[in-house]
Amino acid sequence: MRKIFVAFVAFVALLFMQFNAPSAFATNLIAKVSLSSQTMTVSQNGFVRYRWKVSTARRGYVTPQGSWSAKWLSRNHRSRKYDNAPMPYAVFFNGGYAVHATFDLKRLGRPASHGCIRLHPDNAAEFFSLASQYGLKNTKIVVTR
Repeated sequence: MRKIFVAFVAFVALLFMQFNAPSAFATNLIAKVSLSSQTMTVSQNGFVRYRWKVSTARRGYVTPQGSWSAKWLSRNHRSRKYDNAPMPYAVFFNGGYAVHATFDLKRLGRPASHGCIRLHPDNAAEFFSLASQYGLKNTKIVVTR
């Protein structure tokens, strides 16, 4: 009887560790951006947590497709390239490309940017906070058609 109890406790402990400890081998926070649907789906440890409208590159500009780890964060960033435009809660992932907040809310859900991935300010703040919490190397941005 004692062997069964010990085996059961070990099994429960293993399950607890699996579901509560972040994996050292996998990216813990993944933001999948769909250019065709203009949405970003954020998953934590394999579970979808958020699905938000975004704005990506409008005609004449490009949002790069691919997969990157987050590179750096800037809470109150301003664009040097585009007339000091505000880019709050910026999570940079590929050179000057970032996921960041926009105040042009009526254009969310359709292409409108110079190439960055723009979110509602509340959603950008949440993603920025998650990227800070999980760490840049554990935050992945995936952009697909």
